[in-house]
Amino acid sequence: MRKLFYGGEKMEFCPKCGMRLTPAKKRKGKKNTFTFSCPKCGYKKSAAGPVAAVSKTIERPPQERIVVIGKEEQKLRTLPTVKIECPKCGNNVAYVWQVQTRGSDESSTQFFRCTKCNYTFREYS
Repeated sequence: MRKLFYGGEKMEFCPKCGMRLTPAKKRKGKKNTFTFSCPKCGYKKSAAGPVAAVSKTIERPPQERIVVIGKEEQKLRTLPTVKIECPKCGNNVAYVWQVQTRGSDESSTQFFRCTKCNYTFREYS
C-alpha cells in the first residue's frame, strides 16, 4: 500500500490498480467507522486509527471557469482574413487558421472559411 503525505494529510493508493482511495464514513449503531475504497476497481480497506475529516474549497482561476457565449458574441469573428477565392460562392475573403493534422514532422494544414457563405475548405500543399 503506497502512502503519500500531501499538505499534512495522508493519501492512500489502491494496491490493485494504483488509484487514490477515497474515504467514506459509515455509522454502526453509535459508532462511526471509516473505510477507504477504490473508485475504479472497488477495493476496500478499513481505516486504521483516527481519520481527520478535511473539507477544502478549491478556488479556480478565472480562465478555468465555464463561459457561456451569447448569440451576439458568437457573431464576432476574431480570426485573421486572407484574400482567396471561395470554391463555392466565389467570394474573395476568407478566415484562415492552421491545424497540425498529421505527424509533427509534417507541415500543418491551412483551413479557410468563407466570410460570405461560411463554407470551410483547405489548401493542399
